[in-house]
Amino acid sequence: MSLGAEAGALPLWSPPDALGAQRHADGRCTFRVWAPHCRAVRVRLHEDGRSLWLTAGERGYHEATVADVADGARYTLLLEDGTELADPASRSQPDGVHGPSAVQAADFAWHDDAWRGLPLESLVLYELHVGTFTAEGTFDAVIPRLPALRELGITALELMPIAQFPGTRNWGYDGVFPFAAQSSYGGLGGLKRLVDAAHAVGIAVVLDVVYNHLGPEGNRLAQFGPYFTGRYRTPWGDALNFDGPGSDEVRAFFIANALQWIDECHIDALRLDAVHAIVDHSAYPFLRELADTVRARAAELGRTVLLIAESDLADPRVIREPARGGLHMHAQWVDDFHHALHALLTGERTGYYQDYGDLEHFARAWRQGFVYAGEFSSFRGRRHGQPPAGATPAQFVVFAQNHDQIGNRRAGDRLATLVELPALELAAAATLLSPFLPLLFMGEEYGEPAPFPYFVSHTDPELIEAVRRGRREEFAVFGWDREPPDPQDERTFRSAVLDWERRTRPPHRGLLALHRQLLALRRTEPLLTRCEHADVTIERPVAGEPLLRIQRSAGDDALLLLFNFADSPALVRLPPGRWRVLLDTGTRELETDTGPGRADVTEPARPANAPALQDTTKVPATSALLLTRAAS
Repeated sequence: MSLGAEAGALPLWSPPDALGAQRHADGRCTFRVWAPHCRAVRVRLHEDGRSLWLTAGERGYHEATVADVADGARYTLLLEDGTELADPASRSQPDGVHGPSAVQAADFAWHDDAWRGLPLESLVLYELHVGTFTAEGTFDAVIPRLPALRELGITALELMPIAQFPGTRNWGYDGVFPFAAQSSYGGLGGLKRLVDAAHAVGIAVVLDVVYNHLGPEGNRLAQFGPYFTGRYRTPWGDALNFDGPGSDEVRAFFIANALQWIDECHIDALRLDAVHAIVDHSAYPFLRELADTVRARAAELGRTVLLIAESDLADPRVIREPARGGLHMHAQWVDDFHHALHALLTGERTGYYQDYGDLEHFARAWRQGFVYAGEFSSFRGRRHGQPPAGATPAQFVVFAQNHDQIGNRRAGDRLATLVELPALELAAAATLLSPFLPLLFMGEEYGEPAPFPYFVSHTDPELIEAVRRGRREEFAVFGWDREPPDPQDERTFRSAVLDWERRTRPPHRGLLALHRQLLALRRTEPLLTRCEHADVTIERPVAGEPLLRIQRSAGDDALLLLFNFADSPALVRLPPGRWRVLLDTGTRELETDTGPGRADVTEPARPANAPALQDTTKVPATSALLLTRAAS
């Protein structure tokens, strides 16, 4: 008799496969809940008034199979003290977080049988908030815009969190029912229609999931079991229990959630929110178990399924393989790239921007992803980060803007309202021509000026005031003394809705055309299609000037990138050879004057017969040049 499982074997005990209400084809429905805090649990069916006991089983699971349960039937769970609650693993909350759960069949008429996902290095991510991307604020309303995004060059849609949250207005990080897609967005049915439509035009779907905390309103999981722990705290409330008593089942709950999105909703990748806030001292961390499980399921399905972590630790262990002590994520977000670029373009030096602002910071971000890889951080008051030895550029997601870096400003103001058009063009080139995986935030491609402030629709007055107070305190480190927009006010939410028609008007039309051209170059130029460093030299060609020269080479092929962050032109010496200009953001065809110092542009033409350059070239103020070495 073996005294233990061999290395790499599955544990001897594993939790039930499905939680919540699982409806069968014959009309029966199995209800299963993990509730170790309850000696007895009943399910009450609202339509016909039936109330049935669930059978208590191993490790605190309760379950029963009930006949004649209609799709959409409302139900609640009754605890032994008479408390009536929605199902922790509810897949539908049609009446909101305080209402009953609803049975939802898992079947759907998919049309993506041939879809196998996209490789990591091909991702061009487009982050959007479903509620503000369109006036309708639904999954279905996103679908008509997919062809335009594909034509732009987007290959992956990244949805901000959609787990059921209080009310109809929320960033999504206050979700309290992880298995239920927000009902006001269209629920799981709407999500599946969007994923199916995205796959039809060749776009993968990434879903932002929050496994570090749950929202404060409607969160009743603690009444069922030890989902939370008092040993740790997050900035947003109680930490989830991933390493204490009962943590096996808490892990199983969230891993089952990840598999639901992959199996049932055909999601191609999960973006894991703020993994640095997941405290787990176990020998086999939850994040590693999640990565192992997802990779195994992807192999079973014959699909590419990716995990992308958000982390502010500048720690390569997030993406390293297990043999090197890593968590085995496929990729991670890199805030350093944004901070270095933003500080150069805006001149801001408050808050965490005090650690950035020198051209060398941006050069370091381009060279290795992390700016801080063991250096002293003034903002943190300590050394920060670790060199990402062995990492490839395809393992880093970079951006000039994202929901956090816009929304966590006092007014939620976008880069388009902070800098002039040339700086927006320079930011686009710096991001999209980088060797990393680029991410655009919705509307960035045409310079959307609408803010993206933080917004909620809570019902508890004390909680509402606590959110307001928390926002004020969060901004204190930046020295912003003006009152931020009221997160609870519906006008704050409405201010964030995109005006999709702007993209057809100047100057937005020209900026959109530039993004389209940059992404076309990324697809077609051999040295830009490779998410690798290859042979790269990065230098400052004019001493003391904020101008960067980056050469990417492979054999006889070479590309030269020149980024001029100065407000005056510069004359730059070129490496040996004959160079042809592929892109010059500083030389544009003017269409109509749109105000002092501003001009619209038509499609930025790729110079077809531009003469080859030798020795030197002029780089216009606040611009980017891309050159290729011409054949002799």
